[in-house]
Amino acid sequence: MNTRILTTALLASLLLVPAGLPQQGQPYMIQMTRQALEDRILGGWVGKAYGVAFGGPTEFKSQGKIIEGPLKMDPKGLARLAGQDDMYVNMALLKAVAEHGLDAPASAFAKEFTYGGFLLWHANGQGRQNLLAGIPPEKAGHPLYNPHADDIDFQIEADFIGLTSPGLPQAAAKICDRAGHLMNYGDGFYGGVFVSAMYAAAFVEKDIHQVVQSGAQALPNDSGYARIIKDVLKWHQQYPADWKTTWQELENKYNHDTCPWGAKDKFNIQARFNGAYIALGLLYGNGDFLKTIEISTRAGQDSDCNPANAGGVLGTLVGFKGLPEGVRAEMEPHLQTKFDFTPYSIQSATSQCLRLALDNIKSQGGQVSDDGIQILLQSFRAKGPAEVSFPTLKPVARFEVRDPYLRWNGQWSAPPANRPESLRYSNNTGDSLEVQFEGTAVYVQGDIRHDCGILETVLDGKSKDKRDMYLPKQWSRADQSTAVWLTGLADGPHKLQVRVTGEKNVQSSGTSIGLGRVVAYRGDVAK
Repeated sequence: MNTRILTTALLASLLLVPAGLPQQGQPYMIQMTRQALEDRILGGWVGKAYGVAFGGPTEFKSQGKIIEGPLKMDPKGLARLAGQDDMYVNMALLKAVAEHGLDAPASAFAKEFTYGGFLLWHANGQGRQNLLAGIPPEKAGHPLYNPHADDIDFQIEADFIGLTSPGLPQAAAKICDRAGHLMNYGDGFYGGVFVSAMYAAAFVEKDIHQVVQSGAQALPNDSGYARIIKDVLKWHQQYPADWKTTWQELENKYNHDTCPWGAKDKFNIQARFNGAYIALGLLYGNGDFLKTIEISTRAGQDSDCNPANAGGVLGTLVGFKGLPEGVRAEMEPHLQTKFDFTPYSIQSATSQCLRLALDNIKSQGGQVSDDGIQILLQSFRAKGPAEVSFPTLKPVARFEVRDPYLRWNGQWSAPPANRPESLRYSNNTGDSLEVQFEGTAVYVQGDIRHDCGILETVLDGKSKDKRDMYLPKQWSRADQSTAVWLTGLADGPHKLQVRVTGEKNVQSSGTSIGLGRVVAYRGDVAK
């Protein structure tokens, strides 16, 4: 590894580092006390939770613009902490490792993820839909099956991996591979790699700027994610006191999204774009916890997830005892609160992560004794080539349900109570949605529920497939699911028809089909 990124004094009060830096390629042992390791892990979870609670009230209320005006912790944000997907999906995936060990297979992660009982959105929701349909765990996040492959989902739930991998980014990457492809691929997957690598670095670095650089090193050089983080680092050097100018550079160069929810507008839920806002907060916050999460929040878009990741990484760097006194006081009543649908609170998750971190350290050549811990530091340099979800894919048209370009044949109706306003419904056999489009791929929004049936997709007069839209009753809504996702089409005009078949899964209580927005694309998808 490039040992020049290591500082000469790694938080001397917590770590004991041999004098002088090793030469490149030489083994390098970091010493730490068990108490210091536990404090860092607790600081990571508390920083993560505080960041998501702080940014919660602003989530996606600012798209393509900076949040101005006063910002402070809203008590409602803390009150909703147990129901934050940033936290409960982390805890569900942590449970798989706690029960099956650091080599937990993808199937163990898939079980906790699929049947955890909690609501999921975007890439997570599509990953669950794919797993329920029988797609293997290693393929559920692949762009052939998941139009949200590059979305933020794994990025916001990979914290547990970094918190169990102190100084061990290569070990973290292996866990990422088994957990992160349930819902993401390409830059969506690399969001989890970036975050977990920064956590791994935060245990062994002193300077937050070095932590971000270590996270960037963990990304394949030819990935889009690596390019955007390198640009943030470059712009930070050019404008070291002006985060808003760097924000504008990001907006000008990168604010475009292939997710069906971001096509043709300023909404952006890409992992790499929001990951740049994590880096923005960490770099310009310069070690100040409250300033860090404020900048990541003010940047907008997914403005609870980004300060959550930034707060968790910085909380790991400084430890729980190094967090501002006010933050520790506000979080104290919530340390024992269990997150929805999981057995873990911040306190119990810290205990599990400590146990797993010690196991990880030993399995990767380090030592654990009553006298202290020795971590055999791993290289942060990634190997390529990079996964790329959508090499050339770009949206060319988007139609909402009221668009006159969509033809609703039959008796389609507005949604019943508690169903998405963006959908139309029918349970009449033969009713269909028709649309003509040009391009090489097409997406149609759907609804999966306990009373939904089976739809048929017809392209250019030929039946393509049928899709079961049934979802077990414990999930009350899943309006970001997919009815149609066809890729690899011949470039040119096409006619799509989506039909109500009247057929259903034996477990479904109805044959209703809900359909919504249509997005047409041109370009290639990963094979």
